[in-house]
Amino acid sequence: MSEPSVFTRILRGEIPSEIVAETDNAFAIRDIAPQAPVHLLVIPKTEDYRDVVELAAGDPALLAEVVGLANSVAAEHAGGDFRLVFNTGPDAGQTVFHVHAHVLGGGLTEGSLGG
Repeated sequence: MSEPSVFTRILRGEIPSEIVAETDNAFAIRDIAPQAPVHLLVIPKTEDYRDVVELAAGDPALLAEVVGLANSVAAEHAGGDFRLVFNTGPDAGQTVFHVHAHVLGGGLTEGSLGG
């Protein structure tokens, strides 16, 4: 059996992190190396899916919950304006193969973060 992901270890309290919101099936943390003034990660509480493509095919309701939680934390922490990014695969910069969404906000500009 593989080791639990860093996100599962955070949820278990094994790795310190600031959990800013949580539902029955997902949680949001503040990124330790932010790429924007507001950079939160929204993560399902399951390791069943390696990326958002698998999640969308396997559990669309959970994907909707992740997006809803992203919207909620963005409203609270970024004034409601945000970019939602899912990295899928190693060439997209995903190093932790577990579904997670990046909520980026707080003064993003047209040229920030590549676009």
